Amino acid sequence: MALTDLISRSWVDNVPGDGREMSFLEHLEELRWRLIKSVAAVLILSIVAYIFSDQILEVITRPIDQVYFTGPTEAFAVRIKISVFTGLFLALPVIFYQAWQFVVPGLHAHESRMVIPVVLLATLFFMAGSGFCFFLVLPVGIKFLLGFGTDKLKPLIAIDRYVSFVTWMTLSFGLVFELPIISYFLGRVGIITSRMLSKARRVAIVVILIVAAALTPGPDVFSQMMLATPLYLLYEISIIVVRLTGRRESA
Repeated sequence: MALTDLISRSWVDNVPGDGREMSFLEHLEELRWRLIKSVAAVLILSIVAYIFSDQILEVITRPIDQVYFTGPTEAFAVRIKISVFTGLFLALPVIFYQAWQFVVPGLHAHESRMVIPVVLLATLFFMAGSGFCFFLVLPVGIKFLLGFGTDKLKPLIAIDRYVSFVTWMTLSFGLVFELPIISYFLGRVGIITSRMLSKARRVAIVVILIVAAALTPGPDVFSQMMLATPLYLLYEISIIVVRLTGRRESA
């Protein structure tokens, strides 16, 4: 199925169980409701997370000895930020489900039935990437960066900047670990093939090293390789996924 076919089918095909064609405005309305449901899930779970914000803050700041807030509202704002991030993290299954359901009208019947496995795998890959970052990469990177301090050069870490740093890192790693899921979708619509990915392996290695250098908190080779190695493995997994599930390549 070509990308143009997917777009065409998603905008003019029948709504499942409806028996009529959806117009462009109806698709926008569908998108709006999917977004509303996703945002509602994030808000509800963020409120729940705020109740446990002290415990979450304790876990997040575990890699360092002391953090400080530099303004009257910063401590409260940090708790809000932590709650929203945790709500977003907990709402991922809902977000992935709503995103997949939005493209279902443009898929074949047997493809639309993949919603539960795809949602589960997307959530697991994101959690694996975020967990890998938080429990392995961040402690090493933070220890390395703080090692540049001296007896006269002491770290004074503002909690807002620290939480923003941790949030950015964990989100980035989680999104990067979605590579096999993204490859599955792009393979299904015919944008990429396993042969294309195999031929681009050398370029992919260079890109992976650049991404690892950009995302890891320290310039040391060890922390960069901690990200580059699983990224390369995910790339190889993506080749296998596309080969097994993507469009059949012509000889």
